[in-house]
Amino acid sequence: MFSKLLNEILPRSGAFLAVFFVVMTLGYSFLYFVDFVPEPVTNTVKPIETASPSPEVIEEQPAIPSENADPLPVSITIDALDRTVVVLNPTSNVISELDNALLKGVIRHPDSDDLTSTGNILILGHSSYLKNVFNKNFQAFNGIQNLNWGDTIRVKSGDTEYIYKVDRVYKAEASEVNVKTGGDEHKLTLVTCNSFGAKEDRFIVEATLSSKKAL
Repeated sequence: MFSKLLNEILPRSGAFLAVFFVVMTLGYSFLYFVDFVPEPVTNTVKPIETASPSPEVIEEQPAIPSENADPLPVSITIDALDRTVVVLNPTSNVISELDNALLKGVIRHPDSDDLTSTGNILILGHSSYLKNVFNKNFQAFNGIQNLNWGDTIRVKSGDTEYIYKVDRVYKAEASEVNVKTGGDEHKLTLVTCNSFGAKEDRFIVEATLSSKKAL
């Protein structure tokens, strides 16, 4: 009885195994195709991306004037008057030569201190209120009597700018004008001057150095 049943099953088992193998192969292939097959676990750690450091920003610092800075002024700017005038530096204090220099701009008096030395630098310029003036240098210092305390006056040499703050503005007779040189402060004095031989009153502006910077 048992042998008869075994003889009936054996012939069919081969077909069953063949069908089972085909079904399993097709099913696994389908799962692999749809990426449903589990992947092996690895211990590889992906590095964390970090942002590159921003470049360091270096603020530009104002240049420091050299110890060997040019001592002579070449221009003067009066900010409140919105005016810049050429400054000449005659070496002679002969009146006729100073008057001739005033026709080309304002002048630093040769007997006064310079920009780099402690003391008082004296700059003189014409002031004229005539309606018809062909040479504008005759009006170089027009309006300086209207300056106020704290107004800025910028004097430039060939390599440095000197910024002065107004301390005092006043009027004086020509005979009373006595500008001192030397001292322990950097001072600037502006004086109106129609002619060095004239006796009329003059406007005077006194200022003190507040800062300087290399150009």
